[in-house]
Amino acid sequence: MKPDRIKNPWEEISLDDYENHMSLDSVNQLQTLNAMMKKQLEDHDADRVMILGIAGGNGLEHVSSDKFKKVYGVDINEDYLKVVSERYAYLGDTLECLRVDLINEADKLPQTDLLIADLLVEYIGEEAFVNVVRKTNPKYVSCIIQINLDVENWVSDSPYIHAFDGLDAVHHQMENSALSSAMTNAGYKKGPEFTESLPNGKALVRLDFFV
Repeated sequence: MKPDRIKNPWEEISLDDYENHMSLDSVNQLQTLNAMMKKQLEDHDADRVMILGIAGGNGLEHVSSDKFKKVYGVDINEDYLKVVSERYAYLGDTLECLRVDLINEADKLPQTDLLIADLLVEYIGEEAFVNVVRKTNPKYVSCIIQINLDVENWVSDSPYIHAFDGLDAVHHQMENSALSSAMTNAGYKKGPEFTESLPNGKALVRLDFFV
């Protein structure tokens, strides 16, 4: 018998806990990410987009079927993908949900024009992310990373905080320069950078790259 696959911590976090935590006024990340993704989708000349770490599909309401012929929603959590498929069923065949372990199964990913990775690189690291970029071969890459002044408490305090205890095992503290350097080495040029402040000494930074 094959040994049981070790689950990624993200497979153990309920979508309710995740979304309830992220939408609290004291966290304000779900709302901020939604507005930032709207711009990510609008700012690039692409008709195929892949969104890594899609979770519950926050931001998919900004997908214009006039612009995008295909939207790939990628996550490691099958339950998240089921919810996305139900919530955004109106997108029809435009939306395709893919359960992929980005560290071990990048070969399963199709190619795309625009790759969006919001609060994702922190959990797989720059090396695995660049491997995903090479496999999907996008013209444009748009990432949002979280910058923390308090590196000891990178998850904001909330009634749901203990749902995220297992993430310490896979979380990588991100720096703009490290991601930019990794992408430059992969043959991409750095585009504009945008920052949105959050509560608790945190900020979301959007970094764009293009070939």
